[in-house]
Amino acid sequence: MKTIFLTFIVTLISLNIYAQDDDRKYLVKVGDMTPDFEMAVADGTTMKLSDLRGKVVMLQFTASWCGVCRKEMPFIESDIWQRHKNNSDFALFGIDRDEPIETILSFAKKTGVTYPIGLDPKAAIFELYAEKDAGITRNVIIGKDGRIVMLTRLYDPEEFKEMVKVIDDLLIEK
Repeated sequence: MKTIFLTFIVTLISLNIYAQDDDRKYLVKVGDMTPDFEMAVADGTTMKLSDLRGKVVMLQFTASWCGVCRKEMPFIESDIWQRHKNNSDFALFGIDRDEPIETILSFAKKTGVTYPIGLDPKAAIFELYAEKDAGITRNVIIGKDGRIVMLTRLYDPEEFKEMVKVIDDLLIEK
């Protein structure tokens, strides 16, 4: 039943215009296994994506100079992070594109986000998911099996609502 439900969600999302759009310059697509990486987090810890297998994961590619990121981040904080931060089946990481830790910490404080933000020197992690010169903000939603369930680009309130629903539905699934 679990596999059928997940296949159903992936199929619905794949048909949805928000899930995949060739001009978004992603190198990955819905249904792909996520490229693995290890990342230093601004709090001094490290994380390896494959260690999060079994959880629903949201990756948010961001940077302090990105106005759209600044607009979207408070919604990620309130509508996703604050609702699910204590759920052991969920993980959320912002991934700051090629900025020093001091900038990242200041950026998090100014935007009011409390979710973990990692460092992506030279945009090496970003380039696993999108073309080198592609823009941000981007969100990658990953199912418990490590496959990409949804990809977003920029901030669109309707797409964001859909992303929240996808995360909620994945977390309900047993």
